[in-house]
Amino acid sequence: MALLQRLSKIWEKEKKAFLIYKDQEIYFKDVYDFQYEELHGIHNGDVVALIGDYDPRTISCLLKLIDLKTIIVPLTNLTTKQHDQFFDVACVDFVIQKGELSKRIHNKKNDKIDKLRKLNHAGLIAFSSGTTSSPKAILHDLSLFLSKFSEPQKSLKTLNFLLFDHVGGLNTLFYSLFNNGTTVIPNERTVDSVIHACTKHEVELLPTTPTFLRMLLMSGCVPETIPSTLKIISYGTEIMDELTLTTLCKLLPQVDFRQTYGVSELGVMSIKSEARSSLFFKIGGYGVKTRVKNNVLQIKTAKRMIGYLNSPSPFDKNGWYDTRDIVQKKNGLFKIIGRDSDIINVSGLKFMASDVERVVMGYKDILFARVIPKNNPITGQHCEIKIQSINESLFDIKDFKVFMSKNLQPHMIPRKITLEDAVIGHRLKRK
Repeated sequence: MALLQRLSKIWEKEKKAFLIYKDQEIYFKDVYDFQYEELHGIHNGDVVALIGDYDPRTISCLLKLIDLKTIIVPLTNLTTKQHDQFFDVACVDFVIQKGELSKRIHNKKNDKIDKLRKLNHAGLIAFSSGTTSSPKAILHDLSLFLSKFSEPQKSLKTLNFLLFDHVGGLNTLFYSLFNNGTTVIPNERTVDSVIHACTKHEVELLPTTPTFLRMLLMSGCVPETIPSTLKIISYGTEIMDELTLTTLCKLLPQVDFRQTYGVSELGVMSIKSEARSSLFFKIGGYGVKTRVKNNVLQIKTAKRMIGYLNSPSPFDKNGWYDTRDIVQKKNGLFKIIGRDSDIINVSGLKFMASDVERVVMGYKDILFARVIPKNNPITGQHCEIKIQSINESLFDIKDFKVFMSKNLQPHMIPRKITLEDAVIGHRLKRK
């Protein structure tokens, strides 16, 4: 059965909106009935870049492109400068933006795309954030990607915080669609706009990032402006610090905080947090295997990507994927403590950049901290730190240095301190 037909059956007896966009209620029948002139000329196996947000027209177009068994490249206007690069790597045939279709002429081919075409399956191409290298083009078989939504789950009114080009954002959309949940789209992804949307539309679930939650705390609106309907806040995409989580748990005792875990190459995993105030979690789900090798988490699952379009395969010969996340284990649970690229070696003494960041975040009035390894001709390496204070004019450098000397081992103390605003990417996490 085609996807639109499956979803239509799920929603046919529902009287509530499936989407709230620009404060307007949109019903699934409205999306189902949309007619698209711009889809004429697009055929099975074509690669289509779909640029937009979670507006009704874009969602409808996404679902119809899946039924046409095209290979979809979801993008936003926030990455416009990279679009030509993305089009080239993904071998894009058509671009749809603001209801208009344009055809691209090229002679590029990719073996992995051809493999998916032979299966006669719809596909998804997502790009990594590219924080440490050029973005990787990640190709998924959408039949596998969507298969995890076959089992009914709890219906919730959810604010879709993560963007249209993010695997986590698409996961949230499909979770709501398959479970009769209403998806709320904020007018902007700012603290004020998100909280306003949560309040006005009685949102129950807010999936977001640790960076956004720190910004939420800094705003001073917690707990007074947090609506009573908000029952769950989930967080992922980057490491959460314990101080932020502990503070939020104290200020919002009625909210269940849940960690999420996923990588674009494998999709969003099914996990369960040890407790609302704990950073330990268990990874589960049918067919998902885990192991720890040299303190790094590795995962094996059949619902993985087909591969990168522009990079060698990251899987070993047995199908294991190295997440590069360094973890601490406890009774079958995992806690992410950093990335393998975060290890700093000072005169043979190794430590994690995140270890320093966790200590520094305990100092008063610090919003963000980023520890950076630097080459050193004598010690091999040393570290430096960039911090953003809530109030830079009142920040006492001397007192901060005393704090670090009392709480860090000598080889872990940053040689240089820089006060600057943190760079926040379009996906609302630190770069």
